[in-house]
Amino acid sequence: MSTPTGKIIGIDLGTTNSVVAVMEGNDPVVIANAEGARTTPSIVGFPKSGERLVGAAAKRQAVTNSQNTVYSIKRFMGRFYNEVNEEMKLVPYNVVRGDSDTARVKIGDRVYSPPEISAMILQKMKQTAEDYLGTKVTDAVITVPAYFNDAQRQATKEAGEIAGLNVRRIVNEPTAAALAYGLDKKHKNSRVAVFDLGGGTFDISVLELGEGVFEVKSTNGDTHLGGDNFDMRVLEYIADEFKKQEGIDLRKDPMALQRLREAAEKAKMELSQLMQTEVNLPFITATAEGPKHLNLTLTRAKFEQLCDDLIQRCVSPTEKALKDAGLSPREIDEVILVGGMTRVPRVQQLVKDIFGKEGHKGVNPDEVVAVGAAIQGGVLSGDVTDVLLLDITPLTLGIETLGGVMTQMIQANTTIPTKKSEIFSTAADGQPSVEIHILQGERPMAVDNRTLGKFHLDGIPPAPRGVPQIEVAFDIDANGILHVSAKDKATNKEQSIRITSSSGLSKEEVEKMKTDAQVHASDDKKRKDEIETKNQADNLVFQTRKQLKDLGEKMDAATKSKVEFAANALEEAIKANNAADIKAKTEALNNAWNEASSKMYEAAKSAGSQQGPQAGPQGGPAGGPQQGGEGGKKVENADFEVVDDK
Repeated sequence: MSTPTGKIIGIDLGTTNSVVAVMEGNDPVVIANAEGARTTPSIVGFPKSGERLVGAAAKRQAVTNSQNTVYSIKRFMGRFYNEVNEEMKLVPYNVVRGDSDTARVKIGDRVYSPPEISAMILQKMKQTAEDYLGTKVTDAVITVPAYFNDAQRQATKEAGEIAGLNVRRIVNEPTAAALAYGLDKKHKNSRVAVFDLGGGTFDISVLELGEGVFEVKSTNGDTHLGGDNFDMRVLEYIADEFKKQEGIDLRKDPMALQRLREAAEKAKMELSQLMQTEVNLPFITATAEGPKHLNLTLTRAKFEQLCDDLIQRCVSPTEKALKDAGLSPREIDEVILVGGMTRVPRVQQLVKDIFGKEGHKGVNPDEVVAVGAAIQGGVLSGDVTDVLLLDITPLTLGIETLGGVMTQMIQANTTIPTKKSEIFSTAADGQPSVEIHILQGERPMAVDNRTLGKFHLDGIPPAPRGVPQIEVAFDIDANGILHVSAKDKATNKEQSIRITSSSGLSKEEVEKMKTDAQVHASDDKKRKDEIETKNQADNLVFQTRKQLKDLGEKMDAATKSKVEFAANALEEAIKANNAADIKAKTEALNNAWNEASSKMYEAAKSAGSQQGPQAGPQGGPAGGPQQGGEGGKKVENADFEVVDDK
């Protein structure tokens, strides 16, 4: 692979699916993965073979390996263990309490942090981009829900670092969507609402677009609302109906439960197009009487009834975002629909009810966020000019002061990057140190908000209360990540903190995971190379035997026997699955065939034949059968046999 191009890729790291895009000239391009799909399931599977599967391959084995298949990991990013009780009910894998009361995933004997799992998905996206560009990729813009807090953003950044990416910017998903929507409308002034309902989160952002400036006016959302919740409602309904009919609770069988999950998601998607759908799961379970089959009709009306309260949960954040932007619904010029859940007709109707207009359907809701991330990557690399993105911080930031009150430092919906400082003092006579307790949230009391971090400023000279002057400064960078410092004005003594994610990972742990990820990437490449070698060897044996059948009578017995012996030896090496032995035996068979070809050619020449045998099978070069089919083309064997080869 050649040296880096300097291109900055855009990655939408989604709860359900992830997408990668890049700027090619003036246009953003969504990149298809190795399977040919433009979206990659955000799923990591750990089968018993020890191999690690990411994407569609992981999804395919989920039914038979549900407890070792991790999906919706985004719901656990930057979260404490006691914050994820509801999320744990949605997944079959084992979520455990980690260091610093963090949520971790246990697979077998190994415990993974959420950023580590997300890094595996990001590695797949990085590889997808590298395969397309034909060059190494180091820099990326990664998107997050607008309502992600500081810890969740930091965890996302850590995931990128573990995956070997230099995360140039963390961008809010609705903002990225607005960039994608407005790139060709730079000179038109408009007010846009981005309604983003994805697999795990809901965001609503209000922006003003004009003269290439994309200014976010407000944002709101719900980080516990998404397609997973809708799937669970459908799953519960199907399981309850089956229990009524058969007296069996399918939720107690992990394999049946995973089949139900997939059926619920499929039914939900079909009901966006159809008025009713059939849920048909043969052999879902068995009793002493024999196998049981599940067959149920689900109507769109029933689905809407099951999920009505979930859909209504979108209303309050939307109203708050409009209020914070100082706009009425009728003052919004366009509503951009983002996320797969906005395909649900009842969700589209809700948007129409709130804003008095249909949602804009000119963008692909699955891809638009990655496209926006790629555009921001283009802005950072200098490939895209005349675009200025003014994003905001979604939640208020402050510190705890006397009486357990949260004193606000930076208000929600403040444009970032930003810096704010205030002077505080001591609460007691002769106080030698102060604790700076950093908070994020909208509640007046410190205890009701989220703790981002704590640090101490020591060595304050003894003085009466209220005399020392301590300057506390909050600095939010363009990624929405916070840095806090406290300085005693009398001594100039300073203490600072960069808020780390509640994944509880130290810098050393992140570096170790980064190294592990690189090792895994090289292991994955080695495994892929071994499979290719094995497939080519298998094809070589097949082609050799085919040629022996066609040309065997033109060989002397000793030569034919030598080729047959080499083919049999290679076949045994393939069965033993020894990579080094396969390579050696492949070379031996190639040499035996080349020798046989030379002898046949010489024999034909001396016999005066005008049409001697071909130097290799199927007219390939004199390298022998490893070249495979027509015209020396390389043949990849999948899980099937060649039955007829005419």
